[in-house]
Amino acid sequence: MRAIDYAAPTSLSEAVAIMAAHGDRARPLAGGTDVLVQLRGGRREADVVVDTKKIPELNGIKVDDSGLQLGAAVACYQIYQNQAVAAAYPGLIDAASLIGSVQIQGRASIGGNLCNAAPSGDSIPPIMTMSAEAHINGPNGWRTVPTDSFCTGPGRSVLEPDELLVAIQIPAPAAHTGTAYLRFIPRNEMDIAVAGVSSTVTLDASGQNIVSARIALASVGPTPILASAAGDGLAGKAVSDDAIAEAGRLASEAASPITDMRGTIRQRHHLVDVLTRRTLHIAIRRARGEE
Repeated sequence: MRAIDYAAPTSLSEAVAIMAAHGDRARPLAGGTDVLVQLRGGRREADVVVDTKKIPELNGIKVDDSGLQLGAAVACYQIYQNQAVAAAYPGLIDAASLIGSVQIQGRASIGGNLCNAAPSGDSIPPIMTMSAEAHINGPNGWRTVPTDSFCTGPGRSVLEPDELLVAIQIPAPAAHTGTAYLRFIPRNEMDIAVAGVSSTVTLDASGQNIVSARIALASVGPTPILASAAGDGLAGKAVSDDAIAEAGRLASEAASPITDMRGTIRQRHHLVDVLTRRTLHIAIRRARGEE
């Protein structure tokens, strides 16, 4: 591994200026749990690493009536130890508590997970189903991108080389809404998902009918996948095993997996079906206030 310069700016404008000066030879660092491994392994190259841990805008958590604003460099442990976030966004906690080990969670961030753009990123499906937006800043100013369309390919995203993801904005959940995320891994912990599914469900006041639903998949395509037909097909239906089973089938059809060392195409299609049904049941219980 060759020598790389290190910068630790204390303001967003300073960070953007460094990124703009070096273009695609600069790499932002939120937690470093992905980018440092990639640099050491030669998968990525850089002249300078820009540490974002000292930039206030990237390290804050704000919860109010409008929702949750999560700085891109906020570590996972800060998320699940925040009582307001844990109470309002349990689906996010599902994912934050699964990323790597406890030690990794002390550094890794949801923003970094999104920017890494791995199809297996555990936190990406939950923020997709919760309709989160990515707030991006660069030399040309601010722009906002739905997290649904943030990842464009394995390890690729909409970010330009001189831009930074500053924050993720998750809208406040509507009444009677629940989110859940589950994955399947070969080992008990610290493994990459063979398949992962997040479901967000909003029920009516009776808790017996589905107003809307969103379902997103991990590790079964070149990017995380929003299974639109599966979620949209639940809207207006009564909560029932048949409706949930149909959503599982449609989610499985939305997957486009490959066979690799962790699993086969057939296994992954089956897992998406099973995990969709399981996350829907959990999300419905949460929407009812039962979990």
